[in-house]
Amino acid sequence: MPRQCEICGKGPLRGHNVSHANNKTKRVWRPNLQRVRVLREGKVIRMRVCTKCIKAGLVIKAPRVPATP
Repeated sequence: MPRQCEICGKGPLRGHNVSHANNKTKRVWRPNLQRVRVLREGKVIRMRVCTKCIKAGLVIKAPRVPATP
């Protein structure tokens, strides 16, 4: 499963760490993905969604149902 938001498609970005001596080493910036229970077409499913999509309201979280004893 790719490290990618299932709503907007945001994925990892690659670049360099650059030291004061201008040494460059490879690094990766990963999106802040959360596993969220989402209501989609009347069903509850789990999705990997970035926090930006959650804050923007692009995801409708499924309500928590308390366990019946």
